[in-house]
Amino acid sequence: MTEDVAMDTGNGPEHQRFIVELEFVQCLANPDYLNYLAQNNYFKEDEFVNYLKYLLYWKEPKYAPFLKYPQCLHILELLQESRFRDELVNVPCTKFIQNQQMEHWSHRIRKRNLIWNNTITITKKDEKDVKEEPKS
Repeated sequence: MTEDVAMDTGNGPEHQRFIVELEFVQCLANPDYLNYLAQNNYFKEDEFVNYLKYLLYWKEPKYAPFLKYPQCLHILELLQESRFRDELVNVPCTKFIQNQQMEHWSHRIRKRNLIWNNTITITKKDEKDVKEEPKS
C-alpha cells in the first residue's frame, strides 16, 4: 500500500483493497469478532497470521488517521503473539477485553467532559471579568 492509494478517491482495485483492509483492521477492535475468528480457527492458519503481520502497516502515521477505532491498532499488535490468539477462543477473555474497552471509553468521556466544562467555566469567567472592567 502507498500513500497515493489512501488518498485515491477512485474505485480501482488498489482503492478497494485499501477500503477492505481498513474495514478489516477496524473489525479487530470488536472482541466478539476476535472470538469468532478464534473459534473458527483462523488464528491457527499461517496465511492468516501472516496477513495480520502484513496489516501492521496501519500503525504508520500516514495510515492511522483513517481509523475510526484506534484501539484496533493495539489489538493488531497483540495478535502478533500466539498466546494472545490462543486465549481469544475463551469467551471470558473476550469479555474482559470488552470490559476494558468500555472502562477506557467511559474514562475518556468523563475526562473530555471535565475538560470541556472547565473550559466553559473559564471562558464564562473571562467574559465576566471583561464586562466588569472599569471604563477609563
